[in-house]
Amino acid sequence: MKTITIREACIEDAPSILQFIIDLAIYEKAQNEVKTSLVELEESLFSKHSTAHAIICLVDEKPIGFAVYFYNFSTWLGKNGLYLEDLYVSPDHRNLGVGKVILKHLANLALEKKCERFEWSVLDWNQSAIEFYHSVGAVAQDEWIKYRLSGERLTQFALS
Repeated sequence: MKTITIREACIEDAPSILQFIIDLAIYEKAQNEVKTSLVELEESLFSKHSTAHAIICLVDEKPIGFAVYFYNFSTWLGKNGLYLEDLYVSPDHRNLGVGKVILKHLANLALEKKCERFEWSVLDWNQSAIEFYHSVGAVAQDEWIKYRLSGERLTQFALS
């Protein structure tokens, strides 16, 4: 049996994380949308001003996946939540329970930090991920529609 280890990522993991981000974008058919660089990733995840966090999943000391998360806040509950931005497991390690180990690690972290919610988004076409999330008891929030301002639209609105 292979040993699965999860630990907080460190700046030395940034090249692996960037490659996992690119691999995830390829899987999600959005490779051209990856704009970050190694330097930007190091600043965003590992500087003293960082609000995002990352974990690395290793099998026999080899990085095979990652997750990036941050804390949000629910005004209705008056408590923090943990938001999973990305979770990726390399294709040759899927269907071995690795994703579930990563989710459990984050769920325990959410409880440790007294978070009331653990949330994430999934692409509507990613049926295998949807089935996986249902299998761990997650419930889709279909009544909410996600909105986004980014890039030029964000700039135009902010400066209007």
